[in-house]
Amino acid sequence: MAGVDVKVRLTSDNTYHPLIAGLSWEVDINGWAVALSGYVGAAMVTLYPALRTLFRVVNLNPGGPSFADSSRFGDEAKKRLSQNFERIQGTLVFWKTQAERYRRFHIYSLVWVTVSTVSLPILAQAITPDPWSKALVTVIAAHAALTLGLSRGFRVEANYKAFRSGESDFYDLYRRMLDRPEVFGATEAEQVQKYLEHVEMVRRVVRTAETDNLPSIEEVAQAGPAQAPRSPSGPS
Repeated sequence: MAGVDVKVRLTSDNTYHPLIAGLSWEVDINGWAVALSGYVGAAMVTLYPALRTLFRVVNLNPGGPSFADSSRFGDEAKKRLSQNFERIQGTLVFWKTQAERYRRFHIYSLVWVTVSTVSLPILAQAITPDPWSKALVTVIAAHAALTLGLSRGFRVEANYKAFRSGESDFYDLYRRMLDRPEVFGATEAEQVQKYLEHVEMVRRVVRTAETDNLPSIEEVAQAGPAQAPRSPSGPS
């Protein structure tokens, strides 16, 4: 049997690397194309967790003993407090779902904008006349600009903080009412009334933050597209 000589030619430097002596077989591997495919694949895979939350609702965690189990309130107070919690449960699910959606996209945009900021100056020094190298830099710059533009346009960080804070503030009130109702007033009636007022205040704060953080078409048009990191042209 004749000898075998497998050679791999790297198109970036046109060097040959014999693997098995004897067989004349060349395989072209473009390092820039591999890097581009890896970048696109990694960007899509890491985007999946953020996209998945768009099509599902995040359930509330078990809350433990409720107002109905408390020995600190009479039957009428328990009924009012329990009904209030049942009415706000849908709102809590919405807050938690929205917070999770914004949190995941915030992490995604933070990671990839950081990656592009660090990698583009390095790639600018390594770029060659190879079209694949220019395509890689262009894709990284465009991806960073799109991600940053979406994050700014939809005010991802501000919305995440608003929904997460609203959920946290409500449960702080809820636990405080269960554990230390006396901080809300001297009598049971005062405690229940003050608690309900605080809950309504939390809802108004989150609702105001949600509407304030919703960009209008005019604001997006005035802001224009996000500035992408400059793509070097490289030697021609």
